[in-house]
Amino acid sequence: MSGPAAARKVIEIKPWADPEAKVYPRSISGIYARWRWIFVWLTQIVFYGLCWLPWRDRQAILFDIDARKFYFFDLVLWPQDTIYLVLLMIIGALALFLFTAVAGRLWCGYACPQTVYTEIFLWFEKVIEGERPQRIKLDAAPWSPRKLAIKSAKHATWIVFSLWTGFTFVGYFTPIRELAHDLLTLSPGAWSAFWVLFYGFATYGNAGFLREQMCRQICPYARFQFVMLDPDTLIIAYDDKRGDPRGARARGVDPRQEKLGDCIDCSICVQVCPTGIDIRNGLQNECIGCAACIDACDQVMDKMDYPRGLIRYSTENAVSRRLTPMDIVRRAFRPRVIVYAAILLALSAATAWSLSTRIPLKVNVLKDRGALSRDADDGSIENIYRLQIMNTGDKTRTFRIRVAGIDGIRLHDDTPITVAGGGIGSLAAGVRADPGAAKSGATPISFSVEDVADAAVAVTEQSKFWMP
Repeated sequence: MSGPAAARKVIEIKPWADPEAKVYPRSISGIYARWRWIFVWLTQIVFYGLCWLPWRDRQAILFDIDARKFYFFDLVLWPQDTIYLVLLMIIGALALFLFTAVAGRLWCGYACPQTVYTEIFLWFEKVIEGERPQRIKLDAAPWSPRKLAIKSAKHATWIVFSLWTGFTFVGYFTPIRELAHDLLTLSPGAWSAFWVLFYGFATYGNAGFLREQMCRQICPYARFQFVMLDPDTLIIAYDDKRGDPRGARARGVDPRQEKLGDCIDCSICVQVCPTGIDIRNGLQNECIGCAACIDACDQVMDKMDYPRGLIRYSTENAVSRRLTPMDIVRRAFRPRVIVYAAILLALSAATAWSLSTRIPLKVNVLKDRGALSRDADDGSIENIYRLQIMNTGDKTRTFRIRVAGIDGIRLHDDTPITVAGGGIGSLAAGVRADPGAAKSGATPISFSVEDVADAAVAVTEQSKFWMP
């Protein structure tokens, strides 16, 4: 059996023993814990660092809402380029479908902002309040000057970090150096100050208080993930055939003689879980795939001289049928994965090709509605147009303008126009034609705008010439 029906068989959704109980994750070390911190560092270096990166006298990445431009290094996107945002969202959704079908919730466990910032806030909490037993004891103790001082230090650290995060986020929409100067001189704009506080408060609330409740109750991803999983999806799996029946025993005792499995029922896998679940009850929708329980169980197995892997990354079929790692890899290339990958690759390639061949020039031609035509001083018929020339590249360009469509049609002034990178040039263009060169009424004409230094950067726009 495969597909959603089989996936629902894998996912065991259980009511929580006490959904209001606070989760105190125990610290754990191991290969997967190291990978989680590698992703914490990578994501935060990118997030906190890119907004400070200069590029050609401006910020390298900037969503300039006031100017209605998106700068991404040499690429400048305008509101007319919204299609690329739509394509990016579709590519992101397809990537999520593909990665979930292959490897479950790896995004949630390693790179999701909720996971990353919760990990950071837990580290602050551990440094200030101590390990899990000390935190539990401190929360249970009555209020005292010592408890007040410790809690105040923790929350002050959280607030400072949250405000810095909010400031950095807003720095991608407002030039961050200007924003920093305004904040240091206590003269920020009302909207900038509001959004810094808003996103700072969101970080403080989500990572400091909501934590596992965000994954349990608020995030919709956990609710619809089962439609993307099947028995060959990589998940956090407890090998119940090997581990059960559970029970405590002395080190060195052969569990088979005691008619026990390898699980010693120490519950450390539950203590390290950031969402507070027991993975031994089966995969649950609260599991974010962080593998903290794998690190914990492997350490226990080492101490007991048992083989590692009682809890491991595996698939439902691999656990039930005792498949080898190569079998897991081979079964990963199944129809839905191939379809997702093919669509994702094709769409990504098409988007990349479109961006790489995109002409950094946009032209709007507007006919003067005040007068359809007029007699020029040389006896010709003149129409007036307003041209808006958008240089969507990053360097200054000079453009020449030509007009065609009627014999003898010409520009009254064909002086080239220079437009700065990311700027808009506007000019009123007088177009003249000899009387009788076209029939009375509207005749189609075309405007060609071309970079004088690069003929490949050229755009042709259509309009109409009115002949009396």
